[in-house]
Amino acid sequence: MINNSENKWALCLQIIKDNIGEQQFSSWFLPIKVYSLEDNILTLSVPTLFFCEYLEEHYLDLIKKTLIRVYGEGIQLRYRAGVVENPETSIEVAPTTQHSGVKFTKNIPSIFKQDVYEELDSQLNSNYKFENYYAGESNMLARTAGLSIAQTPGKSAFNPLFIHGESGVGKTHLMQAIGHKIKELNPRARVLYISSHLFQLQFVNATRSNTVPDFINFYQSLDVLMIDDIQDMADKTQTQNTFFHIFNHLHQNNKQLILSSDRPPVSLGGILPRLISRFKWGLLAEVERPDYELRYNILKNKIKHDGLPITDDVARYVAQNISENVRDLEGVLASLMFRATTLKKEVTLDLAEKVLSTSVNIEKKQITIDLIKEKVCAFYNMDVQLLQAKCRKREIVQARQISMYLSKKYTESSLQRIGAELGKKDHATVLHACKTISDLIEIDKTIKSNVEEIEASLRR
Repeated sequence: MINNSENKWALCLQIIKDNIGEQQFSSWFLPIKVYSLEDNILTLSVPTLFFCEYLEEHYLDLIKKTLIRVYGEGIQLRYRAGVVENPETSIEVAPTTQHSGVKFTKNIPSIFKQDVYEELDSQLNSNYKFENYYAGESNMLARTAGLSIAQTPGKSAFNPLFIHGESGVGKTHLMQAIGHKIKELNPRARVLYISSHLFQLQFVNATRSNTVPDFINFYQSLDVLMIDDIQDMADKTQTQNTFFHIFNHLHQNNKQLILSSDRPPVSLGGILPRLISRFKWGLLAEVERPDYELRYNILKNKIKHDGLPITDDVARYVAQNISENVRDLEGVLASLMFRATTLKKEVTLDLAEKVLSTSVNIEKKQITIDLIKEKVCAFYNMDVQLLQAKCRKREIVQARQISMYLSKKYTESSLQRIGAELGKKDHATVLHACKTISDLIEIDKTIKSNVEEIEASLRR
């Protein structure tokens, strides 16, 4: 029974792997083992209670649909966590009393002399907190790990936390949000955020002034060290050697290290192999480009927070056409408000098109039901008129359902209007079609790829 269940679970893992990123799969699903299958109750063995919570919060729907597909209706799921000592007992971060505070400054060589400054300036931007770091599929792993680290810095398996991703996807925001949360929970914690470039300049100044021991002692006194853009340390051998010793000291003393880069450790050139090896000791968390839903959520929350007179139509248009990073979204929003204020005009779709034309290469056209039907039929190589026919052939029904799903997503048309344009169907049929395609996207790699390709063609 167990062997058969393990075979089925292996099939489940393959389906799940096809629908999430490689890193997320390796981190959260590979460690899972089948414990038992009795009376249609599947019990999975997971390393910790945190695993259970994370899976339930972020992958429950995908797991549920996959289990039903493989094991059949009626399957029930339970978890068996590994040995956890006092799982309900919270671990407090012990305050550091060995070192007096040091106020951190950027341009004074003697910043490491503890008798000069009374407090440590953590160099955290007050705008970068978890409250305005919005969650999406692209950043969920990194965000969840960051929140976990903030509760018990240096005491989890996520040490170091190595965050990587393209420029502008929110790595700096996340790092500083972790720092703020740590300081909120333990105000006495010695937390420092610094760029790799500034770290290098400080080391050069310390070398020139013969204060390298002070430099090292200062950094080894920290509870949490966050270094941004670690790739900028490439080919700086002396700086890397010094950082190596700082890293070792902090890690051995259960102090938290958080690093960021525009690429994963394996792709870092000019970095010492022994450092690369240590970067991979903890958790590698990729922050990907934000998807449409996250981009739209970011825009709507920023518009609400700043009280900007921008309609939902404009927000959706910007979110659909700015897909590279969050920084571009904020830049376009600022440009819109500047032009509207300067020209004393409302922020309309026409104004948004003009602003975006200088930022991205987009065709000035609205996505309509007719355009969606055209693109769907072109993809499936069928006549548009077939979408209106009563034919029940599987490929025609699926094309019609995808058309309904995309029409609801990209147009402001009512369900009645969408149904009328696609086979004279009622609103209940449209809702059913949208749910069907949404569910298939989560578990069917082919359907997901087809829909994404059609969506891309809509924007060309």
